[in-house]
Amino acid sequence: MRMMPISMCRPGMRLGKKIYSEEGIVLLAEGYELTDSMIQRLQDKGIGYLHINDPRTEGIQIPEILSEETQKQSLSTLRTVFRELVDQPGKRHTGAYPYVGRSLRQVMHLVMDDLQRNRDAIIMLLNLNTLDHYLYMHSLNVCVYTLLLGMGHGYSNDQLNTLGLGALLHDVGKMKISQQLLNKPGALTAEEYEEMKRHAEFGYLMLKDEPNIPLLTAHCAFQHHERLNGSGYPRALKGDEIHEYAKWIGIVDSYDAMTGHRVYREAMLPHQAVETLYAGSDTLYDTAMLKVFRDKVAIYPVGITVRLTTGESAVVVDINAASMHRPIVRVITNEAGEDLAAPYDIDLSKQLSVMIAKVEIGPSER
Repeated sequence: MRMMPISMCRPGMRLGKKIYSEEGIVLLAEGYELTDSMIQRLQDKGIGYLHINDPRTEGIQIPEILSEETQKQSLSTLRTVFRELVDQPGKRHTGAYPYVGRSLRQVMHLVMDDLQRNRDAIIMLLNLNTLDHYLYMHSLNVCVYTLLLGMGHGYSNDQLNTLGLGALLHDVGKMKISQQLLNKPGALTAEEYEEMKRHAEFGYLMLKDEPNIPLLTAHCAFQHHERLNGSGYPRALKGDEIHEYAKWIGIVDSYDAMTGHRVYREAMLPHQAVETLYAGSDTLYDTAMLKVFRDKVAIYPVGITVRLTTGESAVVVDINAASMHRPIVRVITNEAGEDLAAPYDIDLSKQLSVMIAKVEIGPSER
């Protein structure tokens, strides 16, 4: 199986994994043969990558950080809770709707159970095979990535639960921003940008009095766009004025936004996003936190197609945890782009004369 950017997908290719509708119903079955119209529809819905069956990559297993069931249940709960937080704020504060916090803790329980089973998991592109709203997928992504960092940092289970809730709800204030503004395809005007920035304060106000949700969770929503040098918003906090949980979430939120496909722009590749984050080391982001993040990110995720310095094309088979930039790859074409009759694997951590030159993403490679 391969994980292909949708820009590389062509009619006749067959899906390696099911794709679900927003309601959790199977929309496209495993083995479905793609058409031009379906590729375009998936692209319009914000799907950035597809799992594709390819005989040359038989045996390559793309790891799932979360089980299929956890993904479905978590996204379903997020849809319900986010809408409830917007539609019924007054009633919940009377105690009539105390289940919001409990529902979110059930999500945290599911996610933590999956992650605890694989504490050494690294941050892969969390390609949720669903046509769900970007906000829900982004929230779940940020939660998972942040928890992996928190585990690597050594937080206790209680700390991880609070951190995870903060990550899960960091962008809930965007429910108060118009969909037209959130999905605007071009640059925002100064007035629109000011309105967009209000989501941090909206999130704080929506969460601060919620029963069963720690106040610190509300502060994560309030502070995740603050930056070390005071250039962030909404309060231009600096350094230690920003809670450490919000600093972690700020790094992950930026990474997932950069690597996520949106209708109006192409996604960055993981190595590009990491480089961009490091450009803000000690000015925007804490350097020690960035190092933990870098050590947990799969620069070249399993299943992605790369071009080697030899001119050959290969698919990433496995990650070398001690050398993220030198994975095990399966060579599938020669330097002329011709398919090999017998693809073969290379461990780049051992074959030092060969390196990854670029990641293949379709018509305009990066």
